[in-house]
Amino acid sequence: MFRPMLRAQVITDLVIAVVLGGLVLIASGRGLDGPLSVVTVVGMTGALALRRLSPGLALAVAWVFAVFEMVTAQVPDLSNVFIAGVMFTTSAYGSRRIRLAGLVSSIVGSLTAAVYLGIDDYRNRLTFESSTPLQQSLQVTVSSFAVVLLLLLLPWLAGLVVRTRRSASMSREAQLLAERDAARADRAVAVEQERVRIARDMHDIVAHSLAVVIAQSDGARYALKADPAVADQALTTISATARRALGDVRELLGALRHEQGTAPTPDIDDIDRLIDEMRRLGLDVRVERQGDPSGLPTTTQLAVYRIVQESLTNAYKHGEPGSPVRAALTYRPDTVEIAVVNRRSDDGIRGPGTGHGLVGMRERAVMTGGTMTAGARGDDFEVAVRMPSVPASGQMPRGRITPTEQEHTAR
Repeated sequence: MFRPMLRAQVITDLVIAVVLGGLVLIASGRGLDGPLSVVTVVGMTGALALRRLSPGLALAVAWVFAVFEMVTAQVPDLSNVFIAGVMFTTSAYGSRRIRLAGLVSSIVGSLTAAVYLGIDDYRNRLTFESSTPLQQSLQVTVSSFAVVLLLLLLPWLAGLVVRTRRSASMSREAQLLAERDAARADRAVAVEQERVRIARDMHDIVAHSLAVVIAQSDGARYALKADPAVADQALTTISATARRALGDVRELLGALRHEQGTAPTPDIDDIDRLIDEMRRLGLDVRVERQGDPSGLPTTTQLAVYRIVQESLTNAYKHGEPGSPVRAALTYRPDTVEIAVVNRRSDDGIRGPGTGHGLVGMRERAVMTGGTMTAGARGDDFEVAVRMPSVPASGQMPRGRITPTEQEHTAR
């Protein structure tokens, strides 16, 4: 029934109503000889004081004292103007029901006041023996209805305009808040996606580099007494691999603190260096290339490099030692195809895998809008990736690892 308002606002409305009511009493000059008029002024002043705190109650109080004024046959004074303020607040701050009540009150009140003034005018004309009292009183009634209707309806319409503008302002503020929250959520999602990509890159770098370091250290340990030169070469390879991996990891960690790193990311041209490193480890890599990859965007080149890197690392870790690894890279104007086939090892010597490598390759392929299949093909294990030359802009659905992939990575 009562609207939430600040104490200062309530006191302000009360002071304004009291001041205006006092001015009406002083202007009317009925402070002593019109006690009923004083009651009417006090009642209208109370309605004015309650107009924002409780528009419905203010409207009811205004109606009560307006009826009291007519029943006691008082002559309307300036306090009746206070009803305009009540009408304004019924449409500006009232509920739907109060707003409708204010509209009905403005029409019914105007009609009631016009009839009351017309009847009063008719009595006065009869007293003074006017020639056409009814016709003149009807004119007074019509003009009074128009004046009172404007006095009551215009404030109600003004309050409706204020309410509409306030609602529009609140809607704009809500829209701005929603847009800000959406932008903040988009930034959070983008940051999270970037961190996932960084984590995947770090996994690829660390897994590949550790595989190289472990293989070279084992070879150096066996060759230390038999052939010190081979051991020295293995240690040199370990140092270079570890130093390069450290630089890559520092770049990725720097990307966690800044928007982007300063070192260049791997591209298609780095695949030759990667293959040379794997050959020095003893992996027989045979590469077939078709097409021109020079026009591929950076993201596609990075995806191709990481997929080839992870495929060769898996072939080294899980493939049969000494068996060739066939890698086919086909660059077409609209698609890129990668196929890596190696012989599976069933001796149980190779270390177990976590399965993150295949998941990472699949995520990279899916993120660009492509597809990936990986699994056993007889005695071989094949990784086949097909993705568009230009990465897709939409989010692609995630794929699932096949049972053969799980069997391969669990060994």
